[in-house]
Amino acid sequence: MSLLVARDVDVVRDGTVILDGVSLEIQRGEVLALVGPNGAGKSTLLGVLSGDARPTRGAIELDGRPIGDYRPLELARHRAVLTQENAVSFPFRAIEVIQMGRSPWNRTSRIDEDSRAVTDAVEATDVSHLLGRRYTSLSGGEKARVSLARVLAQRTQLLFLDEPTAALDLRHQEDVMLTARALAAEDRAVVVVLHDLSLAGAYADRIALLSGGRLVASGTPHEVLDAEVIGGVYGLAVRVIVQDGVPMVLPVRDSLPR
Repeated sequence: MSLLVARDVDVVRDGTVILDGVSLEIQRGEVLALVGPNGAGKSTLLGVLSGDARPTRGAIELDGRPIGDYRPLELARHRAVLTQENAVSFPFRAIEVIQMGRSPWNRTSRIDEDSRAVTDAVEATDVSHLLGRRYTSLSGGEKARVSLARVLAQRTQLLFLDEPTAALDLRHQEDVMLTARALAAEDRAVVVVLHDLSLAGAYADRIALLSGGRLVASGTPHEVLDAEVIGGVYGLAVRVIVQDGVPMVLPVRDSLPR
């Protein structure tokens, strides 16, 4: 059975169709990348899949139950969400922000995992040198890594990550996606919004390509990262080059001045 199923999901806001008839399944043990141009509906879909937003029409089921039937605390024990905006107004130290990820497990038998979960999250995100610093004093990339550590410390079966690599340097982008693959290897599932198509091609098991609120294509990286399809969606001529078995998407720049 799929871990999460979305059927015919529509989202309409202020008379504008944001998502139009999107159906998608998420399996245990996979990394699913949501890609598409700006305004395609990726973040909206992530919010609906995670239960943080309600669809105008359609159904979302998590572990065979309607996601709306879950109480907030129960839902937080099943899935963790990293949003694009991770505002923390109070000057908490980084370690305190990460420890917040363990709050859903207070007064449960899994509270014994707190120390190990936080330590593992700190190591996975390379933030040990930031633990004593105030979150509000960190750079954008440092905040992104601390916020990701908080989500990892939550230790859920399903993770939703909205552009987790956007503010990161090359090395830490790779680290994030390697962490996603490690989670999938533990029979968990990761849904990640990415703008870097080559990063999606390298690390995702499946890619869902959105355009104008519709699901244009869904499948393996080799199936979805087709030059004609990508060029049509993005309005830009591209080349798809396969290197070491991994598809890489490059814009055609033949006409650039030299």
